[in-house]
Amino acid sequence: MIRREAINWLKEANYDLRRARRSLNDGDYALCVFMAQQAVEKAFKAIIIGIKHKPQPRTHDLTVLYNEVKDALPLPNEVADRLPTLSQYYVTSRYPNAGLEVPSESISRTQAEEALNVAEAIINHASKLLT
Repeated sequence: MIRREAINWLKEANYDLRRARRSLNDGDYALCVFMAQQAVEKAFKAIIIGIKHKPQPRTHDLTVLYNEVKDALPLPNEVADRLPTLSQYYVTSRYPNAGLEVPSESISRTQAEEALNVAEAIINHASKLLT
């Protein structure tokens, strides 16, 4: 049986995924990529808690988190290879001069769509594993 805490992390991942979709539709691409990053982070943490039976790690680095779960959640290379880019959005999509001078004006629709596609694929895999 999967711990309730893990299910709650997965629920929040799904809420963040919906926020990312709304942001894409609203043209708020910086928020979309950030919410996509958050969705993936929470899905990975759900697996760490629910499948690996470890405490939730205190990191936002998706590549570190994926290394913790990849034996339980193997992802296609085209998804796993995009994790470093998605991981960077945790900072670069929110703070001026943290890679982009004005993130809200610099992140494109294409970047947002790619981030959302990666997040959707990971949430789908994580949901199958945890439910």
